[in-house]
Amino acid sequence: MSGPSLYSFADVDSLAQQLRQYVLNSQNAAVSRHGNFRMAVSGGSLPNTLAKALLTKGDGSSEDTPLFSKWEIFFADERAVPLDHPDSNYRLIKDELLDKIPSALGSPTVHTIDAERVKTGSADELADLYQEDLKRSFAAKDSIKVPTFDLILLGVGPDGHTCSLFPGHPQLREKDAWVVGITDSPKPPPKRITLTLPVVAQAVNIAFVATGGGKQDILRKIFDTEEGSSLPSGLVNVEAGEKVSWFADNAATEGVSFPKRSSL
Repeated sequence: MSGPSLYSFADVDSLAQQLRQYVLNSQNAAVSRHGNFRMAVSGGSLPNTLAKALLTKGDGSSEDTPLFSKWEIFFADERAVPLDHPDSNYRLIKDELLDKIPSALGSPTVHTIDAERVKTGSADELADLYQEDLKRSFAAKDSIKVPTFDLILLGVGPDGHTCSLFPGHPQLREKDAWVVGITDSPKPPPKRITLTLPVVAQAVNIAFVATGGGKQDILRKIFDTEEGSSLPSGLVNVEAGEKVSWFADNAATEGVSFPKRSSL
């Protein structure tokens, strides 16, 4: 298996333009394959970039039109907070993207964490409930080993974490569960759920979005050092290889030796 692709663009607007093409290519292939488009997203700055990509006016062709009514949006990770809380990834994508989709384009089906159990349930209970939701959408867990998302969109933290899979945490070694709970996230809030590495690596397409000079050090580590391949984001590169695309701006990739591309 060959390795990931690293795309580097002059600015976030150029990145968003190419990300739009990438997401819609994934959408169109998925709808042709099985009639809908199942994707998982993370939080951070990603929802803003995704909105910039998808809410710009396209060329009017069917290939360049988001078919939101055929989308099922899941969360690659989520914080165990109420859905209207500022830390909620759902709240972030709702504010940045969902509330701004023109009604003519339809509405995605969105799979949130259990809003009631957030108040009383443990991280493990929330993870189990979200895994049950995945089973209803993909298949019973005893009939498939791992669900196959059409696309997973991820960010990368300065420590190399992605989803809520953090360096050195035991959840990174999980092989069987699809979703796991976390109670000791080094970033607040500490209580979260996350997809596991086998689920991320199984996706048809996986894309990271990393922008700004603050990402330089971690991108150099992930792409140019042996140590980087053992970080969570580096492990996605190792496990999923050519299925992984990184969308970065030039500020984030400055000094990275790994070969960069400027267009899809």
